[in-house]
This record gives sequence, structure tokens and C-alpha cells, in this order.
Amino acid sequence: MTNGINRRQFIRLAGFGAAGAGLAYSGLNPWGLSAHADLTHTGSGVREIPTFCELCFWKCGVIAKVKDGRIIKLEGHPGHPLSNGRLCPRGNGGTGLTYDKDRLRQPLIRAKKRGEDVFREVTWDDALDHIAEKMIYIRDEWSADCFALFNHGYGATFIKHLIKAYGSHSIAAPSYAQCRGPREVGFDLTFGEEVLSPERTDIVNTRMLVLIGSHLGENMHNTQVQEFADAISNGAKLVVVDPRHSVAAGKADWYLPIKPATDIALLLAWMNVIINEDLYDKEYVDKYTVGFEQLVQHVKSYSPEKVWTITGIKPELIRRTAREMGHQKPAVLIHPGRHVTWYGDDTQRSRAIAILNALLGSWGRKGGFFYPGELDVPKPETPPYPKPSFDRVDLQIKNYPLAYNTLASGLCDATFPAPQTNCQLKAWFVYGTNLVHSLPKPQQTMEAMQHLKFLVVSDVLPMEIVGWADVVLPDATYLERYDDLHVGRFREPFVALRQPVIEPMYDTRPPWWVAKELAKRLNLDSYFPWDNIEQYLDNRLATVGLKLSDLKRDGVKVFPRQPLYFEDGIQPEFFTNSGKIELYSSSLAAHGYDPIPVYTEHGEPPQGYYRLLFGRAPVHTFGRTTNNPVLNRVIDSNEVWVNRRVAEEWSLENGGDVILKNQDGVESSPVRIKVTERIRSDCVYMVHGFGHKAKRLTNKKGANDSDLITRYNTDPIMGGTGMNVNFVTFVT
Repeated sequence: MTNGINRRQFIRLAGFGAAGAGLAYSGLNPWGLSAHADLTHTGSGVREIPTFCELCFWKCGVIAKVKDGRIIKLEGHPGHPLSNGRLCPRGNGGTGLTYDKDRLRQPLIRAKKRGEDVFREVTWDDALDHIAEKMIYIRDEWSADCFALFNHGYGATFIKHLIKAYGSHSIAAPSYAQCRGPREVGFDLTFGEEVLSPERTDIVNTRMLVLIGSHLGENMHNTQVQEFADAISNGAKLVVVDPRHSVAAGKADWYLPIKPATDIALLLAWMNVIINEDLYDKEYVDKYTVGFEQLVQHVKSYSPEKVWTITGIKPELIRRTAREMGHQKPAVLIHPGRHVTWYGDDTQRSRAIAILNALLGSWGRKGGFFYPGELDVPKPETPPYPKPSFDRVDLQIKNYPLAYNTLASGLCDATFPAPQTNCQLKAWFVYGTNLVHSLPKPQQTMEAMQHLKFLVVSDVLPMEIVGWADVVLPDATYLERYDDLHVGRFREPFVALRQPVIEPMYDTRPPWWVAKELAKRLNLDSYFPWDNIEQYLDNRLATVGLKLSDLKRDGVKVFPRQPLYFEDGIQPEFFTNSGKIELYSSSLAAHGYDPIPVYTEHGEPPQGYYRLLFGRAPVHTFGRTTNNPVLNRVIDSNEVWVNRRVAEEWSLENGGDVILKNQDGVESSPVRIKVTERIRSDCVYMVHGFGHKAKRLTNKKGANDSDLITRYNTDPIMGGTGMNVNFVTFVT
């Protein structure tokens, strides 16, 4: 199942039957299913209820089949633009989260020292009263901005609104500095716009797709994988650049097993060939770009012969793939990737990808990057948020002038006491993100939490971060709650509804309810000018002529497609300093950074060590799903990929276990060995998210790569954490 994509065929996992799991319901709740009389019933007594998924953050449309109050199956919503009637393996297994026997079931308050994971059960009133009391104390004693929110997932929408109304702007998601932030900044510096999520990549219409460390087929974003299969079926050429022969590499016309940390050199060599052989889109470049002359001079020194010695990719292969890009332009897509925090120069690597796309004329063109449809669905008017008391410098967050979001790692740093600081962070609210696994240097995160006056965690499962909390709020799963509307920007603009398909189990609550209840206790009622979530949603939908009752039945409303490409009538407009695509970035030059990307070395592994690379499995979303009993029927552990020659040198046997030790002496749990010729000999690879240590989680199999990420290189442009700079050896 991990060896390839059978075009448009997806793993179909039946809903997890929980009849024998001793699960209990909390009874009828006012946020439950009392208003669902209009939902579809079939002759078999099965109700089909539309919603959208949260097993990753793609938000695919789902049809939940429910019988006698139990979810028996999940299917892709046929009318939803992000699912097109299909779900990925994770989405099919979503019932495993709802019916996980390890779920948090009631509010908890810490009973012993922070980090010991010992709690006592309390009521919701007790928990929320305690949180509100601490929030008032933090605000009065120091400042509201000394109360930080770390969040990940769509459920955080109302929590973010509450924290801003409270007066704090110390809000961050790990996904910015630990995932796709450098990509968005790099493309924004080039085109004046971001790639967005879902990505505006026109894979289905491309004639040539170039993947650089982007593992389509393993990084299972539903729509992209469907389009990828269609593109290959339609004869699109495929180039895969990766130190590891991934699932996508098995489909490639050209596989380039690049030396890790040399991507920018290859990208500049491709530009060298495309420019020198007049393969670029001359009309497009002349009309829409600035800085071409500087780029011509810059790439002269990156000949394929020189870059061969850097990347290990032979000159004829560099030229052949570059020429094919030129022949297939403008329907060529150099994929921007998603998890792009690798070496610390990640904004510049994304800039190089953006520039190459610009040379080929693919931005705003069919088969390249489309312009997504937009729809305005106003939210209720509320009072303006209080102005922040402190700026980012006061919060000890380094001043990255081109970063547009606060850094989660920066908020962690700002929690440590420091002389001459106006505001050390005093409290955290952590929603839906296991910071111990998602931030680099986990020991630093744990140390930071010891300095806090107060820590609240809201989650579905008792992840590692839960053990550090002062108050734990058990979250309802995405199949048990309403969230805010998803106003989607894709080929067709759309509005999708997440609604409960069953009543919340145990004594769990949805985040909208938590935010509204805390607002009452903080005298912030005016920021929540609605009585219940259905009223909020109905009022918001009315602004575009829709009714909640209709969306509860249909799940999604798709609006007419708008022009997607320049040739369709999109008026080219670039929100850069020059008003054009900037091959030479004036913003970077003004801030003292390289205006055109430059290749820099990132060090070699010490003798006997190997660069640690990590990614994801097609049935798991990193650590969010590795406790899922349905998905674990397929993959319940990770393994370390080791080149066959290296395995022979170390006498490592395929299927055996080994302990990894990094350059700082930190050791992993034992992890299974995968001996293979599908990876270079200078690196090893692991799937991220396994190796949990939280005492109340069932699945503790495998090794946690986060333990081994004790170093990172900070992107000087936007503060991203390049984490592929750690090296490991084997303890035998």
C-alpha cells in the first residue's frame, strides 16, 4: 500500500465498529442533533449527513453514514470540490478518532507537579471559572499580550477570536515556521501573492510536473493526489527530485536522486540552461517581470557541470529535464511543496522555485498556477479588538521584517525569563497542537512550560502536551460539532458546513461553546453577538442568500466558476513593490538579503553519521493520527530507511530494530530497520509522528524523530526552523 498509487484508487476503510469498546454517551446536549430533522434518511434506517474532514487540514467534504446514533461509514462528498466523491485513507478512517478508547472524556485540573500528568476530574463550570480567573489575573498583573495562544486546526477559529477580544495578539500556529511559511513568503516576494491552502496548483492540466521533495502519494492531500493520477494518465511528464525513491518517484519519467541540501544549486542550473538556450517564455518575461537582466548574470556561474559536483546530478540529466520544461511551457508546474522548512534558507529555495515558474510563464496560466475563485461571506459585526500592549520585539521574538505571522518557536522563546524585557509570556492556551512533537528542540519546549504561571490545553486525545497542562479541556471531535463556515478558495468558490453527525460523546464540548462561555466570564459577550452556533451560521449564510437548513442537507454550496487564468480574462496584477513579478526582489535587497537566491553549503555529516530526513505516511497525518485504531490496522509504526551498503557496513538486518543517536548524543527509542536501495547512502529517513510517550496513549510503537531534532537553522528572512540539519548514527 505504500509502494504506489493505483490511479485514483484509494484505500477504503470501513467505519470502526465501537460496539464492543464500552463507549458511553453523555446524553442529549443543547449543541447536539435536535435540529437535524431535515437530514437524509435511507430505507435501511441509515442517515447520510454531510460535513467536512479534519484528519488533516485539507477540509475535504464527507458524507457520514449514521445508524442508531453510530457512525458506520465515511465517504467522500460527491459535490464537494476538494473531495469529488473520494476520501484519502486518513479521511476514510476518521471514525477511529471519534471512537478512540483513549479519548479525553471530562475536564481535568492538575493535581501534582506540572509535567507529571496527574489530574483530578472537575465540572466544566469549575474548569472555565478557573481559566477565566487566571486570564483576568494575567491581564491585570502584566498584560493580555502575556497570554499566548498556540493553535492548529479549524476548530481554533472561535478560540482565536476570544483571545483577540481579550486583548492578546500573541497567537501562533506551528505550521507557519515549522511547515509552509517560507513557501508563502517566497512566493509573495516574487508574485505578490501566496500559494494558499489548498494550493492553487493546476496539476490536472499540467503537461509537466516537477516535484522537489514533495511526496505526492505519501503526503496524501486528496485533491492533489486525484489530479496527480489524472495528469499521469493524460501523459504529463514527471520529474521527481528527492534523496529517496518515493512513491511519486516510481511514476517519474526522470528521477534525480539529489544530494540533500543542494536544491537551490539545481534550481539555478535549470535556470542557466533555460536562459542560455532561449527556452524561457520571452513574451511573458518581457511583459510581466522585472530583474531578468540581473538573473541572467546571476545564473551564469551555475552551469550544469559545476552543479553536478554539488548535487550529484549529471549535467546531461540537468539539461534534458530543463529542455523538456522549456518545450512544455507554460503548462509546467514546479510544485511549491508544503512542508518546506529544511535547511534555514527555505524562503530562498521557495523563491528559486517561484522564479523558475516565472521563467516558464506558469503563474496564472493553465497547467501552472490558477487564480482561485473568491467569495465574501461576512462575519457578524463586533467591537474592534483591543490594541496590543507590546510589539514583537518586546515579546523577545526576533524581528523578521518579512514574516507576516508570529512564530510559534518565537512565542516559546518569549516564555523564558530575560533581563530588560517588558513582557515575558506568562500563560499559554494550546489548542489542537502537540507542541512537544511539533516544535524543534522538545527539551526547550518542556523547559519553557515550567516557567509558565498557567497552561490550558484543549485536545481530543491525551497527547504529550496534555501532561503539562494546569487545565485540560476535552474537545469534541470534528464529527461531533459545528465549526465556523469554510469559505473555500479553489477553482470554484464554495461554502461548506461542518456539523455534528452524532452527539458529542462523554463530557466533551465544541470549541465555539468553550469560547462563548469564557467570553461570558470575561465580560466579552459583545464579541459573540449570537445565542447559539446555529443562529450564528444562519445569519452569516444569509449574507450570500443561503439558509442553514439547506446547507445542513447539502453540506456545500458551490458558486459559479470564475476566470482561472490570464487567457480566461484574469487581469494580471502583482502586489509587489514594482507591480510586476520580481525575479530580482527589491524587498529582499532593501532588507540586506540576497535579491536572487544563492546556493550555500549546509555541512556534511560527521564520519559515521547520516542526515536525518523525515516525512509522512499516506495513511497518517503526522502525530495527529498515529493513535487511530482504524488507521493503525494498516500502519501502526514507523521505520528507518537505511541504504543497503550502509546497512552492510553496520551489520543491520532488514526488519530488525536499531537505536538512533544524534550529533548531540540524544538517543531514540528502538525503531524497525528498512534496508533499501531506494535512499542515498548519506541520509536516513523516518515517518514523523510515532514514538509517543504520553502514558494514556495506546500506541507507543516506533521512534519519535522530534527527540532527535535538537538543532535547527533559522531562516533569516521569516524565522522558519530548518530542521533537516541533524545527523544520526546507529547504536548497535
